[in-house]
Amino acid sequence: MASRHSIAVVLLALLAAHTVDAAARLVPSAAAAVAAELPAATPAPAAAAAAAAPAAPAIEVRHSVHPEALPSMGSKELRRHFLVDRLFAPGEVALTYTHEDRMIVGGATPLPGAPLALPSDRAIAKSIGRPTFLASRELAAINVGGPGRVVADGAAFDLAPLDALYVPMGTSAVKFESADKDRPAKFYLLSCPAHKQHAAAKISPRNATKVVTAGAGDTANNRTLYHLVAPGGIDSDQITFGVTFLADGSVWNTMPAHLHDRRSEIYMYFNMAPDTRVVHLMGEPDETRHILVANEQAVVSPSWSIHSGAGTAAYSFVWAMCGENRLMPDIEPVAMATLQ
Repeated sequence: MASRHSIAVVLLALLAAHTVDAAARLVPSAAAAVAAELPAATPAPAAAAAAAAPAAPAIEVRHSVHPEALPSMGSKELRRHFLVDRLFAPGEVALTYTHEDRMIVGGATPLPGAPLALPSDRAIAKSIGRPTFLASRELAAINVGGPGRVVADGAAFDLAPLDALYVPMGTSAVKFESADKDRPAKFYLLSCPAHKQHAAAKISPRNATKVVTAGAGDTANNRTLYHLVAPGGIDSDQITFGVTFLADGSVWNTMPAHLHDRRSEIYMYFNMAPDTRVVHLMGEPDETRHILVANEQAVVSPSWSIHSGAGTAAYSFVWAMCGENRLMPDIEPVAMATLQ
């Protein structure tokens, strides 16, 4: 039970509060004068930073995976580590940093009249360790949407569908634009570390310096590979980049399979109907796993992994590699009998 002394203290406090409130109502000008002399409230540091600048685009980071970890992975784990399913978000530059040869894969999807800039801010600097995105990196981009434009340090490059652009190390600012209000451009992006500056260059399958036809109809793997950024064509420091189209009736890519221990690779599948999938195979030849891939999704293939797939219907894909050796013959064929 409360003591008489406690009750008295509470009553005195209530009386004092009532007196102050009444005085403020009777003399509002005095209350305002006192308030004017008080210092302005200082927002908390986090709140002040949020008010000062909009949130920077996030970059997802994926760590390397040891081949011995793959056999124990279920579908959800495989997809979390190797599938990049968010590439083309309208009005955004979406980026994923993988520690497999330190590649960055992503997409820029500018809305008409609203250009997008390749991020060069503190959030990106924390992930790549440099003040600007291309301070020590190079970039390849291919447009898989409507007509668009890329502006690199003031130089404008108009990119029709399937046109590609190489942007060298040292480029300070890169901007992406859509040219058609009804068909926004979709720029698929691949970046690698670089140690030497090369020239910016535009290329497309129509004028590729190297075109390779592989496979056959009776094995359902007849396809044409267009080498865009590759030895003998557009030069780069580490990137090798191109696009593959399958012939009518063919569904397999990169089968028979191969490995290249000095290059990691990323496949980005596109030109797919919504209700179709590619069954992408990965893993060591004697311990393979599969990932179901939809339109405009990518799969990261470490250097120890095969990278092959079969579609339920027609599809195309962009292949992009990064590593110490850009020479295409530096591969290890995988015999069909060893696949398990």
